[in-house]
Amino acid sequence: MKFKKYNTIGSKELIAASNVIKSGELSGFLGSSGNGFLGGRKVREFENKIERYFKVKYAVTFNSWTSGLIACVASLDVAPGDEIIVTPWSMCATATAILHLNCIPVFVDIEEETYNLDPKKIEQKISKKTKAIMVADIFGHSCDIKKINKIAKKYNLKVICDSAQAIGSKVGNKYTGTMADLGGFSFNYHKHIHTGEGGVVVTNNKNLYYRLCLIRNHGEAVVKTQSLNNIIGYNFRLGEIEAAIGIEQLKKLKKLNNKRIKICKALIQKLSNLPYLELPKTNKNCSNVYYLFPMKFKSPFKKITRSFIVKRLRKRGVPGLIEGYVNIHKLPTFKNKIAYGKNNFPWSLNKNYKKIYKYNDLKISENLHNHNFFAIEICLYDLSLKNVNFIANQFKYIWKKYLV
Repeated sequence: MKFKKYNTIGSKELIAASNVIKSGELSGFLGSSGNGFLGGRKVREFENKIERYFKVKYAVTFNSWTSGLIACVASLDVAPGDEIIVTPWSMCATATAILHLNCIPVFVDIEEETYNLDPKKIEQKISKKTKAIMVADIFGHSCDIKKINKIAKKYNLKVICDSAQAIGSKVGNKYTGTMADLGGFSFNYHKHIHTGEGGVVVTNNKNLYYRLCLIRNHGEAVVKTQSLNNIIGYNFRLGEIEAAIGIEQLKKLKKLNNKRIKICKALIQKLSNLPYLELPKTNKNCSNVYYLFPMKFKSPFKKITRSFIVKRLRKRGVPGLIEGYVNIHKLPTFKNKIAYGKNNFPWSLNKNYKKIYKYNDLKISENLHNHNFFAIEICLYDLSLKNVNFIANQFKYIWKKYLV
């Protein structure tokens, strides 16, 4: 069976991009104070529409979500050797953004049900050097942001939400990513909506907003007041074409998410009676926009492993199957503390780093990656109910043949 590629770009995006090209104004940014400091007309329009859509005071676009994450950390005015608590179960940029500011990522294990950072395990990792908690709202489902905010308030910490995979999902009536000090979304090509590359940070904190704007556009080169100093800026600016495309994409977000939710709920219903298979769960009072379709396979038979099942599902034509997920702490930079060469900087700034950062307490992350977790990359396909029926039938065939 053929599976249609996920493609959200249509005629309106073509017209929007074409109009920008015809105008000749592909970027409106100037690296100096004045009217161009906050970007061109389309960038500012896109940011204003994001503010209204997500009901936040401020939105700052970036040329990638990785740039946005780096800016989030930098906006907190951290110092080398400061610590930021982070999930090991995310794309590596969530943690490498911390290294860019010479800070130390302190990994905390995840919840087995939602794959998000586990609030119950945070406090044991907080030290005098901890400055923030960075969470990833993974696979389209929010972390337990209320509990995490409560912990952050207790210890006077900031919270950063990497909601790259969860744009448009909600906790209660509030959007994921908007309940932290800093949150944001990715607009690269396989996200729910995209501009090719790009990202946005959202916040309700005026001071953090100003700092984000400076970090995005050359920092101290444009500062004329001593109230905002010690900021090294970058060129993290978004172009007018991407912003124009983003304006059109944002209009489609609700419809696209609703379709994804409908497809995934149908797949859950059709697979719900298969033994040894755990399907995605959505916490009460939350919505899930399903960046991936995560599953766990817990076989009672030694020879019928996750790999055994995935291999046979692939042969039967099930698309986008992956085994395991990123364990960031196992990547060479983190495992061997080699990010800054011989001196292991920034870890060497903490005399106890060898004891603290062995990461021997991330058992759920590691066990899921090594043994149980697999997923369908829903983000890559525009699935129909016909596709859902096909996928479900292949699962049922394999289960009947080997497991029932």
